[in-house]
Amino acid sequence: MTRHVVARAADLPPGTRKKVSVENRDIVVLNIKGELFALSDKCPHKGASLCGGLLTGLVRSDGPGDYQYERKGEILRCPWHQWEFDVRTGRSYCDPRRMRLMQFPVAVEAGASVVEGPYKAETFNVSVEDDYIVLDVP
Repeated sequence: MTRHVVARAADLPPGTRKKVSVENRDIVVLNIKGELFALSDKCPHKGASLCGGLLTGLVRSDGPGDYQYERKGEILRCPWHQWEFDVRTGRSYCDPRRMRLMQFPVAVEAGASVVEGPYKAETFNVSVEDDYIVLDVP
């Protein structure tokens, strides 16, 4: 896997998202209540960018007149045809056995650890004060 720094953590607070391009792949990184998710930004149905899609929840029912709204903000809806995807699994609610979004490991790492890396290069004295969002792409 190749690691990529895609943003400062402070630039992606809870409730926001960011579209990034890594190795010719468009990826949407979402911060939902402080938890990060990274998914392919392309809807497998017709190719729409999911970054502009609505984050919603699920309505469950055990019978007529009995409704529960669950998982608020964890379902990403395609802006073109309203296909819904679970941000935790990437699976489509329209066709969960066949349709899914590619997921990418994503984490926040301290700036000092990102700077260290496995590379050898000329160095200068600097200070790193921020945390960064790092994406792993296979």
